[in-house]
Amino acid sequence: MKVELTRYRVKPGKSSKVEEWLNFLNENMEDVLVTLEGEKMYVETIFHEILNGEEFLYWYSVRGEGGVNVDDSTHWIDLKHLEYWDECIDEQFGSVDLNTKVVMIPKQVRASMDF
Repeated sequence: MKVELTRYRVKPGKSSKVEEWLNFLNENMEDVLVTLEGEKMYVETIFHEILNGEEFLYWYSVRGEGGVNVDDSTHWIDLKHLEYWDECIDEQFGSVDLNTKVVMIPKQVRASMDF
């Protein structure tokens, strides 16, 4: 099991496109959830923050090993998601992985995850 929290900076001037992106994911949640199964993604949450005038998105995830990478997906929802990613995420900034220190998942929830 992998538990991650990663920060990405949004490109300047892309706030409205980010809102469109997040709305797109929320409006198409049924298809989004289908793609998560192949990725062995049990929980994926996106957070939004504006800090010192810069905009960031944070991805929190809990996933199993050996899932399909989103970059390898041919599902229409992932292709659109990656279009938004390319337009909105500042790859020159890179990403910041926060360090996992404590994972609190009850045994009955862990047991339902396909590790």
